[in-house]
Amino acid sequence: MPYTFWLNLLSPPQTMADLYASEEAQQILQIAIAKETEAGDLTRTQLSEIATELNIAPETLWSAEREWRALKSESGQQTLFNQQKRQKFHHHLIRYAIFNSFLLLLNLLAGGYGFAAFVALCWGIGVTLHGWRAYQSSGYRYQKDFESWKRRQQVKQSVQSLFNRFLSA
Repeated sequence: MPYTFWLNLLSPPQTMADLYASEEAQQILQIAIAKETEAGDLTRTQLSEIATELNIAPETLWSAEREWRALKSESGQQTLFNQQKRQKFHHHLIRYAIFNSFLLLLNLLAGGYGFAAFVALCWGIGVTLHGWRAYQSSGYRYQKDFESWKRRQQVKQSVQSLFNRFLSA
């Protein structure tokens, strides 16, 4: 077979775009890096070498790493916040089920179920709204609740730190 056939077969297709959007380039590089590393993990040195080959200044790389760590921390805090919100909802739902079961049983023994149904319906509306808020993970109200939760966590940590210093002194 002619040499040009093999050359054309091994070379990249001519229809590839010469320019890539930033997101496209990032996706292509991410796939290439994943293929190059066996475990999928990179050391800090390897990351620095890749950045150097891409003409990315070390300061820019470390700045991006700090930003990534902050985003990762924020994401972890949001996960914890969501877990706590959902746990509170589940506790509320269990209390609702136990109390209303008992109330319904009492009403059935007394001959009827009107009062128990009224309580279950009214409280059920509150439980439903609580569940909706517990599983909502975006929007203005969510952000407001999350920021409030973060402030309370910071105050708890500060008080606990102060208390520990006081006890150790």
